Amino acid sequence: MALRLGSRSGGDDLEIQHEINVTPFIDVILVLLIIFMVAAPLATVDIGVNLPASSAPEQPRPEKPVFLTIKPDLAIAVGDTVVARDNLSGALDTATNGHKDETIFVRADKTVSYGELMAIMNVLREAGYLKLALVGLEAPAGNK
Repeated sequence: MALRLGSRSGGDDLEIQHEINVTPFIDVILVLLIIFMVAAPLATVDIGVNLPASSAPEQPRPEKPVFLTIKPDLAIAVGDTVVARDNLSGALDTATNGHKDETIFVRADKTVSYGELMAIMNVLREAGYLKLALVGLEAPAGNK
């Protein structure tokens, strides 16, 4: 009994392989998948922090600034006049003489919830007032 080693054609030539080897490609994809699975939870921000007071230098104020004040009882005042939330757009139009590009300085008591502040800022945006400045207390120079 004779055993013949080699190719069927009788030569020692290697045949050309026409398939693509996808094993390295799959390895790279799996490594990238693991990296993204580890990095995705780190990209979310769900840490509660106490924000510091601002130590930025004071900016020059306009000659007649328009202040919108949100009191602890959620009453809204434009300047010194208390207005209802439904009449806020009209009161601002009167205070700014219809100039919607004027900066509105928003002052809110620290007991006002963030959701309530955002709701009022949405009312301002819907009314066409897009330039808003948040007013806060100036922090002492030593506290950062």
